[in-house]
Amino acid sequence: GISNFTTVAASLSTKTIEQIQAEKKAYLLGHFDPVKRKDFVSIPVKYTVGGIKMYLRKETLDAFIKMRTSALKDKITLNIASATRNFDYQKSLWEKKWSGITLVDGKKLPESTPEEIQRFEKILEYSASPGTSRHHWGTDLDINGADPKYFNTKRGKAEYAWMVKNAAKFGFCQVYNIKDEKRPSGYNEEKWHWSYMPLARDFLEDYTALIKQEDITGFAGDTQVKNLSLIENYVLGINADCI
Repeated sequence: GISNFTTVAASLSTKTIEQIQAEKKAYLLGHFDPVKRKDFVSIPVKYTVGGIKMYLRKETLDAFIKMRTSALKDKITLNIASATRNFDYQKSLWEKKWSGITLVDGKKLPESTPEEIQRFEKILEYSASPGTSRHHWGTDLDINGADPKYFNTKRGKAEYAWMVKNAAKFGFCQVYNIKDEKRPSGYNEEKWHWSYMPLARDFLEDYTALIKQEDITGFAGDTQVKNLSLIENYVLGINADCI
């Protein structure tokens, strides 16, 4: 009797652990709808660029609002251009570039870069493949746009300088800083992309522990994943200050 009960209890707890892991994996890969999750909130339109309907983890949004309020005192306006992007959203962005609907460097990639591995790498200069984006987690946001040229304008430079000086006080870190010997791999520098570290640090740890190369699938070009070290070079190819 007792030993049988122990076996049943053990199998139940194992199943629970497996279920928890499966749910975590689904979350980390972006397989969820933020609208249906209680830990996500809708971003008030007044904090967005262009009034787009977007969602963030509640803690991320609270921290952003505090940071934005502080920036306004210094006559700097910070708004959210992009927030949570689940797998399907990222897949749509990715496949538009892959198929040539969205131009990359002014070109249709199937024409300019017909070789699939080169096309994959070209998109990776600025865009994560579905299943590997930090935007899946509700911790990362693009501030005031996603255009390197904008951050060379007087206004863009002032906003970025404020963020570099102050963002860490509110828990935010620029994950894709300049690429050099300290960060030789990963996406190009993104002055707009900031991550809420109190949550993102744990998610990155979970991602490294739970996600395998074969989990990154379900989108155009995914047969090339095996030829690229996406986790090592891209998911982990971030600013050392953000690890």
